[in-house]
Amino acid sequence: MKDADVNSYLKSLPNRPGVYRYLDSEDELLYVGKAKNLKARIASYFRSSALDTKTLALVSKIDRIETTITASETEALLLEQTQIQAYKPPYNIIFRDDKSYPFICISSQEAYPRISFHRGTKKKTSSYFGPFPSAGSVRDSLDVLQKIFQLRQCENSYFDNRTRPCLQYQIKRCSGPCCGMISEQEYREDVKRASMFLEGKNTSVIKECADKMEAAAAELEFEKAARFRDQLNRLSRIQEQQYVVGDKGDVDILAAVRSDVFTCIQVVFVRSGRILGNKTFFPKTLIENTAQDVLAAFLPQFYLSEARRGQDLPSDVIVFPALPEAEIIESAFQERFQKKISISSNVKGARSRWLSMAKENAQHSLSSRESDRSGYKKRMESLSNALGLDYKIRRMECFDVSHSSGEAVVASCVVFGSDGPVKEDYRRFNIDGVKAGDDYAAMGSAIRRRYLRLKKEESILPDVIFVDGGKGQLGVASKVLTDLKLEDIVLAGVAKGPSRKAGLERIFLEDGTELCLDQHEPGLLLIQQLRDESHRFAITAHRNRRQKRRNVSVLEEIEGVGPKRRRALLRHFGGAARVSGAGIEEIKKVEGISSKLAEHIYASLHD
Repeated sequence: MKDADVNSYLKSLPNRPGVYRYLDSEDELLYVGKAKNLKARIASYFRSSALDTKTLALVSKIDRIETTITASETEALLLEQTQIQAYKPPYNIIFRDDKSYPFICISSQEAYPRISFHRGTKKKTSSYFGPFPSAGSVRDSLDVLQKIFQLRQCENSYFDNRTRPCLQYQIKRCSGPCCGMISEQEYREDVKRASMFLEGKNTSVIKECADKMEAAAAELEFEKAARFRDQLNRLSRIQEQQYVVGDKGDVDILAAVRSDVFTCIQVVFVRSGRILGNKTFFPKTLIENTAQDVLAAFLPQFYLSEARRGQDLPSDVIVFPALPEAEIIESAFQERFQKKISISSNVKGARSRWLSMAKENAQHSLSSRESDRSGYKKRMESLSNALGLDYKIRRMECFDVSHSSGEAVVASCVVFGSDGPVKEDYRRFNIDGVKAGDDYAAMGSAIRRRYLRLKKEESILPDVIFVDGGKGQLGVASKVLTDLKLEDIVLAGVAKGPSRKAGLERIFLEDGTELCLDQHEPGLLLIQQLRDESHRFAITAHRNRRQKRRNVSVLEEIEGVGPKRRRALLRHFGGAARVSGAGIEEIKKVEGISSKLAEHIYASLHD
């Protein structure tokens, strides 16, 4: 905006709370912000001095300003978060974790309740414990619970069709309720104790187990007493390993620390006085200059994101550093969730120790990220020198192809920038219409689709492209790039050495040069990292596609089994593989499957 236009516009602005939006000359949204005073806040961006380079870069792109006046700062905050989530402006901090946090779920509608991993919408008929910071932490907890309480984790379709105990019973990870190895009452008592354990009532559970053990021994029911003894021993060992505090509340602790390059936010989840785990975030910052500013922008998004919808919001949130706008955020949470939330930074006792732990972990993660960045920079410089480039590499992409004898072919493209992997730019390509096993054609198809789209969208192109393979894959890639008139990009093939051992890779360039890099060369280590990441991404996508196709295609080929009957079969058995393993009598039990059709399905699957 021209100075004259800015001054004129500022005079028209009210001294009211609201939301402002900066747009560029092509009407693309650059930034969304909230303000207590719109005139004062927007004017601060157009001062002649005291602006940092990042803010100046934003201001230089502003062509137009839009504002929305609100009744209060709380309304402004809520509107700001809604618009950030909807439009994802490039200069805003964007909370990119689009998954809700996982829980442990214990069903209650069955005679023998199931304990399981859960993510997503909750049902009123089940109990949920969490949130946990990751799927891995849930599975670790489930593993412990299985050893102690031996609750079933199998799907209902599997449970309902068992005629004898499975392996989980044999290794003492399940009490065998499917085959009557435990009474319904005893099993529900185990469920109750597992729930108490998850609620942090360890002492009560231990006391109950001890009482049950003594009672069983007095009745000469020594097997039952031994079971309670084993539970007691495991629970006691776990309690010894845990830090027990008097504070039994649900608390989230968020600590933010900042360096010249990165900001790290550490989130610690505490439920019923027990630390469930932690999660680390490194939000991208363009406007925010301090840890306090970053945390203030991050906190509302963390709880107001569509994936979470505030369902996991505890009654207390502890933050570092302190936030001047804490009351505004509290008010927004209360208005959105109809629940009083306290945001504090001055805490004592156990909460003070939790906050110190969060700060320490945040600082450690930040130092590690800085160290990794320094090492990565050295690898990038080494690679530039190895490729004979007189400029710094800013962006690299690597392609790989994965399939099983030509089935479910998938190609991957991973992207590395100046600071490491750029995972939001990763892409996978389902490859159809090529001859089975023709890796050259699959590679060519993926590269053509990738850069045809980037050219059309005028997106950022890489400085270097790697393909997993030798001269054949390199030749295909070179032809595609020539056809697309992208001849300024450095292209290289990464072939495994004679023994397929790491460090013996052969690097081929378009001009026929073969690079021989020492196995300890930083540049070669970066190529290996890029190639391995591309392989991991490709094989994961391939396995998912193959499994999806197998789950459906085996039933699609059976005459007389349409979509409705396929759904019924899959719902009853839990997967196509279990349909294949079922007998005629079991198949007949499925709704809509006659005796004749059951025989036909069985014959088709075993032909």
